[in-house]
Amino acid sequence: MLALSAAVLAVFAWSFAPFAAGAADSPEEQGLQIAMEARERQKGFGNFTASLTMTLRNKRGQESHRELRLKVIEVEEDGDRSMFVFDRPRDVRGTAFLVHAHKNDPDDQWLYLPALKRVKRISSSNQSGSFMGSEF
Repeated sequence: MLALSAAVLAVFAWSFAPFAAGAADSPEEQGLQIAMEARERQKGFGNFTASLTMTLRNKRGQESHRELRLKVIEVEEDGDRSMFVFDRPRDVRGTAFLVHAHKNDPDDQWLYLPALKRVKRISSSNQSGSFMGSEF
């Protein structure tokens, strides 16, 4: 029983040793270490697709929903390429939003409006406004 307790204690101490060593670092060093680890974890996440439901809620609490598809392609040397295509409700069906994210420059964004059959480029100065009725 004593050997088992010692083994459990040793495993416990060994598993928390990296945290104890990091505790001696300055807050700046800890922040840098966290940022570097986050960057490493994001590398190679790969391309993906997703189906989403966006819920919009007004000041009175009334909700409306938008269904959309998202496709993301990772571009390692620059940023990611993302495309959002709205499927529902009917009045926004076919609307598409394309984003070319850049690491060091403002993102490039385009909006396809099916009712007008036009693609509109969104300038970097207009990227702070609301999007499709949301706060994005």
